[in-house]
Amino acid sequence: MASGTVRSGAGHLPGGSRGPSGPAGPPPELPRQRRGVTPQMHGRYPDYDVLAEAGHWDAATRRVVLARVAEVPPLRFFDQHEAATLGAFCDLATGQEGEPRIPVLAMVDAKLHARQLDGFRHEDLPEDPETWRFVAAALDAAAGETAFAEAAPERRREIVQAFSEGELDMSGLPAEKAWSVVMRGITSAFYSHPWAWNEIGFGGPAYPRGYARIGAGQREHWESPPEFSQDPVEDVPRRGLE
Repeated sequence: MASGTVRSGAGHLPGGSRGPSGPAGPPPELPRQRRGVTPQMHGRYPDYDVLAEAGHWDAATRRVVLARVAEVPPLRFFDQHEAATLGAFCDLATGQEGEPRIPVLAMVDAKLHARQLDGFRHEDLPEDPETWRFVAAALDAAAGETAFAEAAPERRREIVQAFSEGELDMSGLPAEKAWSVVMRGITSAFYSHPWAWNEIGFGGPAYPRGYARIGAGQREHWESPPEFSQDPVEDVPRRGLE
């Protein structure tokens, strides 16, 4: 990466110790999780556990969802070095700075190994599996003398900030499109996991019980009200995290 292409202050990325105008990452008032599991054990719904409702799901759904927690797939597509680089990238992109973490990279790796792809790709990018490999190489190259996973946290944030703005040198490949490919995989994996459902208060699978209270502001009896209602649309710019 050219020296002028990395901008300082990766302010809009999740996590990190401070933003330009205050603490980055989740608001300090965000409750600790008291029931169930969320990434890093904090969330707006501290007494909600979607897995407590697993007995109401059909058998096939229950088997698939519970496996996402109990059966983390082994890494079979990425090599050890790529896994270290991309694991650090996934953690930064999802703001997962500590345990428990959703195993995003393992879930992405499993899909790529099985070639469970989206069925389309950008004409000026290789297929998604190779795009991920190019991203790993570009992140390491941008880190300079050390591997991306071993770089200082703020340096990693600067590199990923530049990547998100389409400024990561990817040897002629369009960085903004590569970003869309990897973030599509990351967000799909993250929000398919029940720990993320606990974090956002998602009610979980509806079959066969179904949902009855579908009006605005209504909740089913098993759903939990939010304990923290600060509007992120207002909070993010106030703390200088855009």
